[in-house]
Amino acid sequence: MELKNDLILRAARGEKIERTPVWLMRQAGRILPEYRAVRESVSGFIELAKTPELAAEVTIQPVDLLGVDAAIIFSDILVIPEAMNLPYEMVEKRGPWFPKTVSTLADLKQLKVADGEADLDYVIQAIKITKKELNGRVPLIGFAGAPWTIFSYMVEGSGSKTFSKARALLYTDPVFAETLLDMITQSTISYLKAQIKAGADMVQLFDSWAGILPPDHYTQYSLRYIQQICDAITEVPVTVFAKGAFFAREQMGQLNCETIGLDWNMGIAESRKMIGDHKTLQGNLDPAALYGTTQEIQAATRRMLDQFGTSRHIANLGHGVYPDINPEKVKVFIETVKEYSAKIRA
Repeated sequence: MELKNDLILRAARGEKIERTPVWLMRQAGRILPEYRAVRESVSGFIELAKTPELAAEVTIQPVDLLGVDAAIIFSDILVIPEAMNLPYEMVEKRGPWFPKTVSTLADLKQLKVADGEADLDYVIQAIKITKKELNGRVPLIGFAGAPWTIFSYMVEGSGSKTFSKARALLYTDPVFAETLLDMITQSTISYLKAQIKAGADMVQLFDSWAGILPPDHYTQYSLRYIQQICDAITEVPVTVFAKGAFFAREQMGQLNCETIGLDWNMGIAESRKMIGDHKTLQGNLDPAALYGTTQEIQAATRRMLDQFGTSRHIANLGHGVYPDINPEKVKVFIETVKEYSAKIRA
């Protein structure tokens, strides 16, 4: 099916675009009352993610309500550990929690390399339904967590300020670490390929805990596996978003992907210089800027667009939109990107 709006795909590939495309991380979620209404109809987040019709409904909501240039499938990065036989729970106000964790080579015998189509069929079905209902209006983004971030949760059992258990294993048992990271990587490649086969037009890797590693460990225990995934995904454009990995930007320029996501702490001009002109950059307005007045949001958005310039940019926030931000403020950001980026190209 031909896309009516393929701006984001053209921007990723470095082709000429009339204006900058815009979407938001976590756009399908708690900022929208319409999302909360669907969420309240089920027992919780995991049931919502595992009900393809409802996952498709909340995926499409931001396209209709906010006017974004792409939908991103409603799911969670932790579906991969679950598909590998390590289930998790989503605890209200606390986030994800794993009743069982892994820390030895013996523990890995309980796990398997996931099959994207068979083990994550509910995500695949949600993608198929979403594609049909979007009817070519905008592209659909698929995603997965980067292996190091997934590893962190599987070892730690929950979010953490330090991830010291996960980081300790890189020193004390690198064989375990590399074995598990390889299993996660193979599972993720299978999963992303299944998403693409089902209709995802581009995919993004989220390395949420990139910034907690020292540079040498990031190269060895994260970037190496991200590279394997980028090399394996040849069908659609790939975006890598590694929060806090400011020290790895030059290396990211070497990845076999189209787009590098910047968090809001990364200077735009400096990042462009380090990453190179051959990649598209995505980001990177501070999400907290959306607490400002309409005029403040417009000014901050224009400043960001001026710094990125008119080539190879996908507008986004530097991380996910915060749940207590007013959707009307989000619309100001989106509309300003559309109007101002068209104007500076005119």
